[in-house]
Amino acid sequence: MKSFPSDFADLLTPKGRRILEGRDREACGLLLKPGHRFVALGGVVDARKAAACLAALESSLEGTLTAMEEPIPPESIFGMTENYEELLPKTVRVRTAMLESRRSRSWAAAERVGLVEMMRSESFAAFAAAVSGRPLRRKWGIQALCYGPGDYAGPHNDHHPEDEEAANGYVDMHLTFATRAVAHQWLIYSKQGHFSQMSSVNTLGGITVYRLPFWHYTTPLMARPGAEADARRWVLLGTFLDAPEQRRRNAAIEPPPVSAASVLLAKR
Repeated sequence: MKSFPSDFADLLTPKGRRILEGRDREACGLLLKPGHRFVALGGVVDARKAAACLAALESSLEGTLTAMEEPIPPESIFGMTENYEELLPKTVRVRTAMLESRRSRSWAAAERVGLVEMMRSESFAAFAAAVSGRPLRRKWGIQALCYGPGDYAGPHNDHHPEDEEAANGYVDMHLTFATRAVAHQWLIYSKQGHFSQMSSVNTLGGITVYRLPFWHYTTPLMARPGAEADARRWVLLGTFLDAPEQRRRNAAIEPPPVSAASVLLAKR
């Protein structure tokens, strides 16, 4: 029996539906505004359905995950020849399920519970398009991550200058399901050249949308005392490239037109 709905829209609350349909002036097109590269949205996923999704991830995917670990290289310190000239590559420790390969155990497990179908549903991409305000390509990447105690992602910017399709920016959307054993985990991101912004990602059903590239990092996940064995934060990740300016009709996921009613409500 599939635990995830076939259509992402079926997870959404009335607030989430308003965003998807272009009826939320504050959220729709937010990442088009200057200085807005990231937004965290709460109250958009039904709480009971979020709990069911978390239970499905815990029971079906945990045993299929692969460790992804890139530690700080020793030469970043001992290879230096000048004071204050240190350079830090991206470091990370997390477990991952790459859902692009049908041959993987993770894909098979995700398919059985309906996760792949939900993340491939048009409304999943349409929600990202609504918040980003940009037309997105119909083919997008999907992945699942699982953070445990001490897992993190170090400072990085997710810029891909050698990839022509992503060099000018792209959109990531994260759907988070954290267990109650998690004490905290934070996303730290830059504003005006400083790591001065912070947002909790310890949520059950929270959605974050990014306009990349920009500098950010994820702090180590901290468990509640004595609950380390049960502390996990699952992230369902979609990566969306911008649609080309010259495209055929229906060749992209278009952002919804923002309704006049939502404009009036936003002015009140």
